[in-house]
Parts: sequence; C-alpha cells; structure tokens
Amino acid sequence: QVALVESGGDLVQAGGSLRLSCVASVNFFKTYRVAWHRQAPGKQRELVAAITSLGRTDYASSAKGRFTISRDNDKNTLYLQMNSLKPEDTAVYYCNLQRVSTNYWGQGTQVTVSS
Repeated sequence: QVALVESGGDLVQAGGSLRLSCVASVNFFKTYRVAWHRQAPGKQRELVAAITSLGRTDYASSAKGRFTISRDNDKNTLYLQMNSLKPEDTAVYYCNLQRVSTNYWGQGTQVTVSS
C-alpha cells in the first residue's frame, strides 16, 4: 500500500521560511511526476509547484520566486522550500504523486503564516 507522509508544516511569521518534506513509500518513485498542492479554508485545492520525472519544474504564479520544489529520488522524498511567506500562504499543503492513471495523495501538513 502506498503512503505519502508530509512533514514540516508549522506556525511562522510573515517573511519567514519553512521546508516541507514528503516521504513516499512507493516503488519507482523517480518515474512519478510529483507536486505540492494546497487548500485554504473555504477555497479549492490548488497546485503550488510540480516537478516531473525528468526534473522539469512548474510553479503557480503565487509561488514563483519564493518557493522551490525539489526531489531526492534516492530517498523517495519530495521537498518544498518556502521563503518570504505571506499570510495568504496559510493552507494545508498536500503531496501528490502522478503516473499515467495513478494518483496518490498525502494527508497534508498545516502551514500557518501570521501577520
């Protein structure tokens, strides 16, 4: 059974930084497109950043220049470095793995940014 375990969420002041991690218990992790999504209260879940199996990255406009997504295929781990955090970044952040018709989600980690 596949499990994605996120960590690193916390309460931080505006302007601060956090690093989220997601460890995936899945075979052939390196073949997956992996991504971070977030969902704020009362809002739809949205893509924050993604990285393909070839290392190509994509970012939401709100994340560009502040967030960096990376992966360590040897450790089956996905990261999201978040700098210059804003109160509007407050949300539950979810790790996601995709390959063909396969789609896995983690349970989420809470990020709260105070003003």
